[in-house]
Amino acid sequence: MNQEQFDKIRSGDGFIAALDQSGGSTPKALLQYGVGEDAYGNETEMFDRIHEMRTRIITNPAFTGERIIGAILFENTMDRDIEGQGSAAYLWSVKRVVPFLKVDKGLAAEADGVQVMKPMPGLNELLARGRQKGVFGTKMRSVVKRANEAGIAAIAEQQFEVGRQILDAGLVPILEPEVDIHSPDKAQAEELLRERLLAGLKDIPGDQLLMFKLTLPEADDFYRELVEHPRVLKVVALSGGYSREEANARLARNPGVVASFSRALTEGLTAQQDEDEFTSLLDGAIQSIYDASVA
Repeated sequence: MNQEQFDKIRSGDGFIAALDQSGGSTPKALLQYGVGEDAYGNETEMFDRIHEMRTRIITNPAFTGERIIGAILFENTMDRDIEGQGSAAYLWSVKRVVPFLKVDKGLAAEADGVQVMKPMPGLNELLARGRQKGVFGTKMRSVVKRANEAGIAAIAEQQFEVGRQILDAGLVPILEPEVDIHSPDKAQAEELLRERLLAGLKDIPGDQLLMFKLTLPEADDFYRELVEHPRVLKVVALSGGYSREEANARLARNPGVVASFSRALTEGLTAQQDEDEFTSLLDGAIQSIYDASVA
């Protein structure tokens, strides 16, 4: 493990940029960026367009390790280059931003009020490739839609099981059991989930650390026990569909939790903007999310 990267995540001021939309979410991310489906004719061209967008963000002078401690990539981005270097290597060597890799293969159909992750055949090979390319940690997402005890137990069990596999590969896992912000019993679901996460941490060996990426909670300072837990390197929050303004306001009421925003980070950025306007908007977004993260 890279000690400098570890220290940056543990004690650096700033947040983690989530640049890992993939598969089915890519057309929506491109559309929000002002790139319609007429701009690409197949999946390869679609991923070319999203890489152009991410390269523009990552290489922008506003995007540096002074306010951003980490960035999450998906496999296709990790396998591409930015300015002649592998994307993960560029993030760290040029920007001093710690690279993470999204490793899940999407969500299974809903059952018991949740969507667990689809099977991940070839995960060990992907983890080995990620390490070779300079990745520090990983991220994987499942979704809670209802306060269903059996479903939430299944989500937590799967997240920790895969998390241990990632730890064994020498990487730091970010467990992301997202609670849908539109859940009619969101607060109750968060109570059940927190209980399961605290229980799961008891089985993590004393020399290993993991991270959580969690929905901004209904109750302020709700995840303090996780933030302060000796087995937890960092707790980060997803924006989950909240506007940047709402996400920042909620985040500021949860000390010790930092942002790992995707849509809220890129909100308002478009391909049509010139570099001055793009830089100004990105800089403002980064500063507002940074301020909420260190509040």
